Amino acid sequence: MMNFIVINIGNTNIRFGLFKNDNCEISWIINTKPYKTSDELFVQFLTLYQYYQINIDEIEKVIVGSVVPQLTYDISRAVEKIHNKKPILVDRNTPSAVIPKSKQMGTDIYANLVAAHHLYPNRKKIIIDFGTALTVSCLTENSETLGAIIAPGIITSLNSLVSQTAQLPEIELKKPQSVLGLDTVTCMQSGMVYGYLGMVEGFIDRINSEVNDDCFVIATGGVSHVYKPLTDKIHIADRLHTLKGLYYLGKDK
Repeated sequence: MMNFIVINIGNTNIRFGLFKNDNCEISWIINTKPYKTSDELFVQFLTLYQYYQINIDEIEKVIVGSVVPQLTYDISRAVEKIHNKKPILVDRNTPSAVIPKSKQMGTDIYANLVAAHHLYPNRKKIIIDFGTALTVSCLTENSETLGAIIAPGIITSLNSLVSQTAQLPEIELKKPQSVLGLDTVTCMQSGMVYGYLGMVEGFIDRINSEVNDDCFVIATGGVSHVYKPLTDKIHIADRLHTLKGLYYLGKDK
C-alpha cells in the first residue's frame, strides 16, 4: 500500500491529507497565519502526526502545493526534517493530462482541474473553490482548460465588512432564518449567504451558456458546505477536492 502525505498551503489554511493509495483516509487543517518559522512548523506537524497516529516510516512521499511562496520554503524544510526526504513540490508547470493554457494559473486552480479530470471524466466540469478568493474554473470532457473566474472570497468580504464598519459585528456564516432580516446578524447572514449564492449561480448559468452545455459542478473550499444545500446547481461538495488534485499531480513524480 502506498502512503502519501499531501499538503495544500493556502492563504487562510494549510490542509493536510493522509492518502492510502488513491483514498484520503484522514485530513486536518491548521491556520496559515501568523506565519511560523520552520522550527515551529516542525513541532506543530510532529504533534499532529502523533495525534493522528501517523507512522512516519510508512510515508513514501510528501506532496506539497502552495499559493503562499513565503511559506513554501519553511514548510518544505520542516517536512524534510521530519521525513528525511525532500517533498515533491507541484505547481502549474507539473505535467498532467490537463494543460493549464495560462502561465498565470495558481496551483490551487490547476489542482482543482486535475482532480476534476480524474474524478469526473467524460463531461464538462465547473469547479467552484470557496477559499480566501472565490475561484471558478472550467474544463472540457477532453481535459482542455476553458478558463477561470476570480472574485473576493466570502470570509475575506465578511472580514472587510466587519472591520470597515463601526456597528456590524462578527457573525457565524450560516443560512439565516429568513431572507429579509430584522436584526443585524440575520441581515448580514442573508447578504453573505444569498448574495454569494446568487453570484455563484449566476457564474454557473453564464458559463453553461458560454460553453453551450450543462456542466457538472463541484464545490470545494472552506465554506462550500454552507452553499451546497441551498442550490441544485452545485452537484457535489468535496472539501478535499484540491488536495486530491495535488495528490494526482505528485503521486508518480
